[in-house]
Amino acid sequence: MMRRIAVLGAGAIGSVVGGMLTKAGHDVTLVDQWPEHVQAMKTIGLRLSGTCGEHVVPVRALHLHELQSVDATFDAVFLAVKSYDTDWAAQLAAQYLEPRDGVVVDFQNGINDERVAAIVGRERTLGCVIAISAGIYEAGHAIRTDTGVVGFYVGELDGRDTPRAQELARVLGAVAPTKVTTNLWGQRWSKLAVNCMGNALAGLSGLGSAELRLEPGPRRVSIQLGAEVVRVGRAHGHTIEPLIGGIDAQRIVDAAEGRGLAEVEADLAAEAKRRTGGRPSLLQDVIKRRRTEVDFLNGHVSAEGRTKAVPTPFNDAIVAAVHAHPVGQLTPSPKHLEPLIAMLPPAQRP
Repeated sequence: MMRRIAVLGAGAIGSVVGGMLTKAGHDVTLVDQWPEHVQAMKTIGLRLSGTCGEHVVPVRALHLHELQSVDATFDAVFLAVKSYDTDWAAQLAAQYLEPRDGVVVDFQNGINDERVAAIVGRERTLGCVIAISAGIYEAGHAIRTDTGVVGFYVGELDGRDTPRAQELARVLGAVAPTKVTTNLWGQRWSKLAVNCMGNALAGLSGLGSAELRLEPGPRRVSIQLGAEVVRVGRAHGHTIEPLIGGIDAQRIVDAAEGRGLAEVEADLAAEAKRRTGGRPSLLQDVIKRRRTEVDFLNGHVSAEGRTKAVPTPFNDAIVAAVHAHPVGQLTPSPKHLEPLIAMLPPAQRP
């Protein structure tokens, strides 16, 4: 039973999930390394706003070093840190797990499940693909921005439908509708495609999720990025689940090659109009002058493409474009997208 839950990494998603679970009566501890954020939660509570409504939730929050004072283990630790912090965070989580059947839930962007499993053990690892979105721009205040139907896809690494996966789905149902998937990797690569289609483009340009899908140039670049992700994922043997707004993965590949492009663009634009104007996480990191996850998103696609000889020119280019700016020195501007737009097939250039 998942009676005691720790959320290790109380950023935007971790805060929304931890706050909503606490509000629903679950025993949750939020742990983070941002001192001001933890202190605000301790003294005022966690403020939630946006599409989840307006709430101030009294939460149990700990600074990272305060985990040393915890004397009871957790049944589940939601690993919600950035991908580049996965290894040390998984090592830390393992020390506080209930020894018999405690589980670490990979609650991240990117493809990190095997990295987590290598540290805590495959039998103690459970995957969760996040379909909600959120932002955090001030200590103690997280804003939910999605309006989607399914919020989470829970899955075992081996594709089994297990009681613990079903239990986690029931728990997360207090935050958003949740499904158990027997195709975790297909869901992971679908979410990776969505992230690669938007995150770095937003970080470079300053455009929000909706704006990227409404502007022809960025939208067509995003389709090229997504198509490369689908090709690479398929080359590794994965059946890619539908992408943004239920768009079939093959339609993204076809659109990149000029077949059915207008229809896919119309669907992306329609999806944009249903959104509340959120900012992808990579843009949030750029705004906060922090390191980005580009190497674990578009960079992962490039690296995995090389192992299967699948070309990924758009993902290669966008990684290079982000790295052209040292950490904390990228000032977003639509001008940063001009070289990527120039890479489009001539018939697709706006």
